[in-house]
Amino acid sequence: MSNQTNNNNQNSVSEGVKETAGAAFHTVHSALETTENAAMNAVDATANAVNNVMGNTNNNKANRNNE
Repeated sequence: MSNQTNNNNQNSVSEGVKETAGAAFHTVHSALETTENAAMNAVDATANAVNNVMGNTNNNKANRNNE
């Protein structure tokens, strides 16, 4: 096998490793974004629930004060 062929084979292997690592990184990154979005949706839902409870509490107090 000539030096040129050997170098080409090594470059092909290196490029394959880089592409595989890049694809793996992209997959992990996408999974993290999905997890972050789900967590933020849960935080938003919790904040909305707290606001609703507090709003109802404040409305009930206001209604009692107006009676």
